Amino acid sequence: MTHEMTEQLKIRQLVENWAVWRDAGLWDRFRTVWHDDGVMMATWFQGPYEEFIRVTVEGWNKGVSILHFLGGSSIDVNDSRAIAQTKMTISQRGMVEDVLCDVVCTGRFYDFFERRNGAWGLVHRQPIYEKDRIDPVDPSATLKLDATALANFPEGYRYLAYIQTRIGYTVKMDMPMLKGQAVQDLYVRGANWLAGQPLVR
Repeated sequence: MTHEMTEQLKIRQLVENWAVWRDAGLWDRFRTVWHDDGVMMATWFQGPYEEFIRVTVEGWNKGVSILHFLGGSSIDVNDSRAIAQTKMTISQRGMVEDVLCDVVCTGRFYDFFERRNGAWGLVHRQPIYEKDRIDPVDPSATLKLDATALANFPEGYRYLAYIQTRIGYTVKMDMPMLKGQAVQDLYVRGANWLAGQPLVR
């Protein structure tokens, strides 16, 4: 096994640990995935990972249910820097117009990693939102959405934004999607990071 493959495996393990430990609420272990200055970006939250933990726990206590499932990864390593792209789904369950629904969003985690003092850690996570859907948990239920409100949300995470705003979150409206300038700008930031340039938040 090459050195690059060994480093890629270490990073992939961190990606997997993020999903398992976050969804299980194992916060002490979850913290070990991040470097101290790590930042989490999401539709409903943008900020330091410790604050992400705090607001996630608050949401849990109010009944918010958000889970993650991972697919394949592509990891580029250049010395002590890396960019990992990992296919994922975000699954959120909640009440939408008085109907219990599941929203599933498919996309990628686009992660900026760095090796410091011999250990890899997550510096910045930016999801890319590719497509989503909404389904009543009870397939016999009738769900009627506000078409005007729905049309105002970005295509890649339209239903996710709909459910999140309905439970009181403020949703960031310019997140990267499958296509568009935002995702192209993200790729440039990733290339610059690999080249050793400072991270532009």
